[in-house]
Amino acid sequence: MAFISTPDDAAFFEANRAAAGHVPNFVHTFAARPAVYEAWKQLNGAIKQSMDLRRYELATLAAATALKSSYCSLAHGEVLADKFYTAEEVAALAAEPANDPVDRAVMAFARQVALGADTVTQADVDELKAVGLTDADVLDVALAAAARAFFSKTLDATGTQPDSVFNALPDALRTALTVGRPIYSG
Repeated sequence: MAFISTPDDAAFFEANRAAAGHVPNFVHTFAARPAVYEAWKQLNGAIKQSMDLRRYELATLAAATALKSSYCSLAHGEVLADKFYTAEEVAALAAEPANDPVDRAVMAFARQVALGADTVTQADVDELKAVGLTDADVLDVALAAAARAFFSKTLDATGTQPDSVFNALPDALRTALTVGRPIYSG
C-alpha cells in the first residue's frame, strides 16, 4: 500500500472513512501526521469553496495527470464522470485538450503550474483573462494546481497506491487515468 509504515490509529481511520465506507490508502499514509492531514483538508476545502466545482475538478485533473498521479487523477476523474461528463469524455480529457476554450485554457494553465510554475508569464495569465477569467479566477486555478502538487507528490513519494475501489471504474476511464502508480490490488 505504501513504502512507509504508519500508526494503526483506529480513531483517526474512523474519523476519515470515505463516504463509500472504506478507509482510503492516503488516510493510512497521513496517520503518522494527523495535524498535517487536518491542515490539508482545511486548505483544500478553502480552495475548493472559492471555485465552481467543475472548474476545480478540471484544474485538479489537469495538474494530477501532468504530475503522473494516478491516485489524484482517478479520484478527480471519477468526480467529473459522476457529475459533469461521461466516462469516455473524462478519459479523453486526460490526453486531449478540452473542446471548450475556457476549459482548455484552465487545464493548460493548471498543467503549467504543476510542472513549472516558474515558467508562467503575464501572457499566460492574459490568455486566461482573454477567455473571461478574472484575477481571482486565475488565482483559484493556481491554488488548485499548486495544492494538488503537494498532495500528489506526498502520496507518490511515500508509495501510496490508489485504492482498490478504483478498479470498479469503467475500463477506458481507469486505463486513461492510471498515469503513474498502479491501483492497489490487495
